[in-house]
Amino acid sequence: MAHTREWKVRLYLFEKEGTTTARVVLDTGTNELTGHGVAHRNPSDTDVPEIGDELAAGRAFHDLGRQLVGVADLDIEGMNPPSEGRSAGPRTGWPTPDQMPGG
Repeated sequence: MAHTREWKVRLYLFEKEGTTTARVVLDTGTNELTGHGVAHRNPSDTDVPEIGDELAAGRAFHDLGRQLVGVADLDIEGMNPPSEGRSAGPRTGWPTPDQMPGG
């Protein structure tokens, strides 16, 4: 069954004295998640605000993505509780070494 959704994302960037902080808010219509990221400029580096923005925003989006995968994990777990003999753990993302065949 095909469906279309629109999720809204707002990104806020703040810079003060060589430190850029980012906050990204995802609104799914039923849930809201917030990711955070920080970038610190080395005092000996040239002041290029765009680089701090990119690093802080990228880290905030990475944090948000980690949270979103965690929410999906919980939703999957709620639908399909682990059976006996099956390890509980993340069901999304990359498998850990112990989840690999022969691991």
